[in-house]
Amino acid sequence: MILVGIDDTDILNSRGTGRLAREIAGQLSPQYTVSGITRHQLFQHPSIPSTSHNSCAVIHLQNGAHPDISSTFSIIREMVLGDFIEGSDPGLAVARSDCVANHVIEFGQSAKRELVSQDEARSIARQSSVMLEGLGGTEDGVIGALAGIGLAASGNDGRYVLYRTLRDYRGLHSVESLLRAGIDQICTPRGAAVTDGFVQIAKFPKPALINGRTVLFVEEKNGMYRDLKVD
Repeated sequence: MILVGIDDTDILNSRGTGRLAREIAGQLSPQYTVSGITRHQLFQHPSIPSTSHNSCAVIHLQNGAHPDISSTFSIIREMVLGDFIEGSDPGLAVARSDCVANHVIEFGQSAKRELVSQDEARSIARQSSVMLEGLGGTEDGVIGALAGIGLAASGNDGRYVLYRTLRDYRGLHSVESLLRAGIDQICTPRGAAVTDGFVQIAKFPKPALINGRTVLFVEEKNGMYRDLKVD
C-alpha cells in the first residue's frame, strides 16, 4: 500500500483538502487501485492556523503502475501544485505503508495532542522512508502530511471519507447491504456488534479505521440505527 498525506491545501471558503484528495484519487484511478481516503484529526490550538478543524487527508493506493514511490510522489506533486490556492500552505508526504517507521507513527500521535514543528517533521522524514515536501506558503502542511502518514499506517486512527462506493449510500440501508458494500463491522460506541436491522445514513457512511478494519459506529433510536462519525 502507498500512503499519500496532504494538508493545508485550502483557505477559508475554498474547496477543502478532503475534496482535493478525492480529485487526486480520481485522477490516479486509471493507474492505481484507490483503496480509500481517510481523514485524521490533529491537535486544535489557537496558535495553529486552520480553516476549520485542523484535519489532514491520506489517500490509500495499491497496485500502482509505478513501482517506486518517487514516481508516485512526482505525479501527485504536480497535481497539488496545479491546484494551488494562494494563501494556502500545502504539504505532501508519500510512503509505503510497510516501510513507515515507529517514530513516524509516534509523530502522528503527538500531532494529535500537542504542538509539533516543521523542523521535527522534516527531521523525522529524513530519518525514514517518507518523502516529504512543502509546496507553497509557509509550508506548514508538511506537519499534517507526515502526521497523516503515521496515523494511517498505525491502522488505528481516523475515518474514511471515501471507501469503495460508500459515498453513494444515503437514506435507509440494511446492515447486510452495508456489510456487502465493504464495511468490515458495524457496532455501537460500546462495542456491541450489530448484525441485522436497518441504518439511517445521514449523508454517507464514514467508517472508522480500527485495527486495520473499516468499522461503522451506529446508535439505536426508536428501534432503528443511525450512523455516527468519530474522529
